[in-house]
Amino acid sequence: MKVLLVKDVYKLGRAGDVKKVADGYGRNFLIPQGMAVLATEGALKQADRIRQKATERRAIVNEEMGVVAEALSKIQLSFGARAGETGKLYGSITSQDVADQIQQKSGFTVKRQQIDMQPLRTLGEHTIRIRLTMDLIPELTVVVFREGEVEPSLPIEPEEAKPEAQPIEAEALPTEEAPAEPAPEA
Repeated sequence: MKVLLVKDVYKLGRAGDVKKVADGYGRNFLIPQGMAVLATEGALKQADRIRQKATERRAIVNEEMGVVAEALSKIQLSFGARAGETGKLYGSITSQDVADQIQQKSGFTVKRQQIDMQPLRTLGEHTIRIRLTMDLIPELTVVVFREGEVEPSLPIEPEEAKPEAQPIEAEALPTEEAPAEPAPEA
């Protein structure tokens, strides 16, 4: 079945595109949801107009969501989980867990369906993508650490600040200030 997309459809195409889809997918999902119409001659004549309007709409939405995408890309999420000796988790970190923590940290509501990831089942650092629009897909870092250990996201920030401060400390080493500095770090 050939359909003319009226809206952008993830992993299928953009508005104004003519796509060949399975009969059931078109008849039972795309057409009832208002995402597509049958690709008749009359509909095909409107394809350019649909494509032009969708491009304008997409530009406005991308501009608005750009601020959200920038804020989300700066977030680092941390999860404490029980794990075995090999680093495999006894459970998993799901997209719903990630969505809940994004809501807590940033205040932005993200649906779990927008999070492009498989359940996390190992310790370590993982990169996940969030589909805000077809064009805006920010990536953020998720750190999974062993429950009961120190959260690794907390030491990362001071270590990043240390290299900037080290040249200043290196100049101060010949003076008496050097022995006093290790005490505040501990």
